[in-house]
Amino acid sequence: MTRWLDDDEQRAWRAYLQMQNRLTARLGRQLQQDSGLSLADYEVLVALTDAAEGRLRPFALQRQLEWEQSRLSHHLSRMQRRGLVDREGCPGDRRGAFVVLTPAGREAIEAAAPGHVAAVREFFLDQVGQDEVATLERLATRVLRRLDADEQG
Repeated sequence: MTRWLDDDEQRAWRAYLQMQNRLTARLGRQLQQDSGLSLADYEVLVALTDAAEGRLRPFALQRQLEWEQSRLSHHLSRMQRRGLVDREGCPGDRRGAFVVLTPAGREAIEAAAPGHVAAVREFFLDQVGQDEVATLERLATRVLRRLDADEQG
């Protein structure tokens, strides 16, 4: 039997979806205008800057970003043509490869990050209090744990 959303739940869910969509669109516009990067570019570059030596195997990057393999492959090809990333062979696995952050990619993320962080603060973090930030982190962690359990089970 379906457990329909009550009025409060429906308002909360719809407000969350609208906020997520509008915030993502606004952050995407800011990045594009200020740096020429898309949100997807930024996600890839952040993952690579967080990785040891600025390199990841494609399957690890795919898992981290939770993208389909074809989306990642096409996006990396576009980023490679723009000189933001490169692909290098893996010495221990002839068929394997690494996605590598290039100097131009590092420069792009370093130039884009201050404006992106300022926009995240302006449109999100400055709108909530510190106690709400902590609550949001707990809620998100709980939902992510449930999603992880569902994927493993």
